[in-house]
Amino acid sequence: MTSLLNNPEFWQYLSIPVIAALIGWITNWLAIKMTFFPLEFIGKPPLLGWQGIIPSKAEKMAAIAVDATISKIGTVREIFEQIDPKVLAAHIVHSVEPRIEEYVDEMMLREYPTFWENLPASARKMVYDRVRRSTPQLVDNLVDDIANNIEDLLDIKTMTIEKLSADKQLLNRIFLECGDAEFRFIVNSGFYFGFLFGLIQMAVWYAYQSWWVLPFFGLLVGWATNWIALNVIFRPLHAKKIGPFNIQGLFLKRQPEVAQSFCHIITHEILTVGNIIGAIMEGPKGDRARNMVKKHIKPLVDETAGMGKALTQMAFGPTGFATLKNQVGEKAIEISKTSFNNPMFQTDRARAVEAIMVERMIALSSEEFQDLLRPCFQEDEIKLILVGAFLGFSAGVCQLIFVFGGAVI
Repeated sequence: MTSLLNNPEFWQYLSIPVIAALIGWITNWLAIKMTFFPLEFIGKPPLLGWQGIIPSKAEKMAAIAVDATISKIGTVREIFEQIDPKVLAAHIVHSVEPRIEEYVDEMMLREYPTFWENLPASARKMVYDRVRRSTPQLVDNLVDDIANNIEDLLDIKTMTIEKLSADKQLLNRIFLECGDAEFRFIVNSGFYFGFLFGLIQMAVWYAYQSWWVLPFFGLLVGWATNWIALNVIFRPLHAKKIGPFNIQGLFLKRQPEVAQSFCHIITHEILTVGNIIGAIMEGPKGDRARNMVKKHIKPLVDETAGMGKALTQMAFGPTGFATLKNQVGEKAIEISKTSFNNPMFQTDRARAVEAIMVERMIALSSEEFQDLLRPCFQEDEIKLILVGAFLGFSAGVCQLIFVFGGAVI
């Protein structure tokens, strides 16, 4: 035994599976890193350098993620119904009511300071009271109008894609958190599969010592460990009973867990109430949404001004009165966009949407569910395989030269 341990040739042969295991681990680790990082291109575009595959195709990958999930698990109307228009209206009233006097004073002092400062306190109080009494019904009508037209006012897919395309780190997080267990398996399996390939390589090398054996097996390890890991993750699609075991792709077996992770990110960081209202007001149909707000505000201004019609018309004139109505509408739009900054309210509504999305996502078929993670491996997969193969080949050449002295012909 001692003589065996002292034999340099023994250690040379033992190094073959160990190096193969390291090649498998390094190439798989590098493949994952190259999929997601760096977020921005490093080097000299277009060829000398690298950008993570997901960040480099952020818009396309975001669209794939949306098509694979949101488009299948919730319509715009269903999502808005889960947020609950009545709860939205109540929250707006609750947020606005304590500041009605502040809002009225701010607008009137900005537009008509002399008139407002000279108006008797009793008259100003009448305006405050009228606005306060009218606000709940006005807000209810406005939110109902938006809810009835939500499919035309809001494009969930476009909104989500724009958010993810602009925030590459968030896009990465969706894939990394949903596929965390699978990515760790890919990296670790590279070591184990590499070691097994190394044992075969060692046997071949013992029987046939040709210069190409080590580089070729290095290339094979760099390519095959990644390929095997991917197939273990996604195949078989449906559970198969083999003896006492149920065999199914690792990612597919975690469908309930992944659904929880994915839907939490989507509902708490993208489909938030604030983001949805912002998309309605600033999106492609934003003009229509803003006109809705002004339409519902107009009766309030007319009614309030009607208390002292002669006085207000004399103070503002026809043009000034029209300007006042427009300014009130603009202020209402501003309030509607800032009323949902309360973190507790946003979290509460996010949970309501999350519940139905998780339930729907768990119910997706295996074919549909795999589309969430599979594309991030398929996109430019050949590049990652070639990089792994090249690194494995290089390691095999180094092994031939530095471990075995490069003397084999």
